[in-house]
Amino acid sequence: MQSGDVESLFILQGRAINRAELQQVEQLLESHPDWSRYRLSRQLCSLWDWRAPNGQLKDMAARTLLLKLEQRGHIRLPQKRRPSPNRMLHKQLQPVAHPSQPITEPLAQLRPLQIKELSQWPDGLALFEWLLHQYHYLSYASAVGLNLKYLVLDCRGRPLSCLLFGSAAWKCHVRDQFIGWNPTQRQAHLQQLTNNTRFLILPWVQVPRLASHILSRVLARLGQDWQSKYARPLHLVETFVDTSRFRGACYRAANWLDLGQTAGRTRQDHSHQLAVSPKRVLVYPLEPEFRRQLCT
Repeated sequence: MQSGDVESLFILQGRAINRAELQQVEQLLESHPDWSRYRLSRQLCSLWDWRAPNGQLKDMAARTLLLKLEQRGHIRLPQKRRPSPNRMLHKQLQPVAHPSQPITEPLAQLRPLQIKELSQWPDGLALFEWLLHQYHYLSYASAVGLNLKYLVLDCRGRPLSCLLFGSAAWKCHVRDQFIGWNPTQRQAHLQQLTNNTRFLILPWVQVPRLASHILSRVLARLGQDWQSKYARPLHLVETFVDTSRFRGACYRAANWLDLGQTAGRTRQDHSHQLAVSPKRVLVYPLEPEFRRQLCT
């Protein structure tokens, strides 16, 4: 491979990769042809001091970066030796018993709701994962990257709802225009946004105004929970609503802002040919000065 054929700068896994860093990857591969992909990814994290907020090496992100470099023709990786040691790729969710009798009481009779953030209440994690896997239209296998999981119970301990917040979309024209940031600012501050990737009201729960009430309650604590778990601020929440299935009324009732539609492409659509159904983009600022925080 000729170094001159490589772009001077491109973005992979949220990192700006310049020519010197690409050469560092090449030299690592050339110097250690006997190393496994796992060992290479961890060494690359150490060289770049690429760590999660909790200090752990981001070896899965590094491994994905290496795979993308190979797919683009920049490097050649050694053959796989064994399945990935990442347990999440092979995790099999087990059924968890749960009540499913109809819940139709007025919201006032279900209060006070119990809102459990599951890094602080791990006893509820298996139930949360099974409920999302079984009842959400997108199903669920595992969460990757920065995330918060919430299980909502009524005053009697019956499960009502599950919410998952994960990584924000790398690009979204209407959102980026609303914030007013440029690509450099987006790269610097993207992890100060989160995406509500799953919101499930269990199918036997039919309670007016419950969904918007849960959203409001969770949003009131989301920033502090994010700060407690990851030691970093959170300024804006986004979600994408499939309008072929939903109207997004509960988000609007909880004071989310409707920004318009996505362009109908996925993050893998490098050639602008992978059409998907456009989604409605809604956002919720967690503080009045969110633009100043995100555009510095």
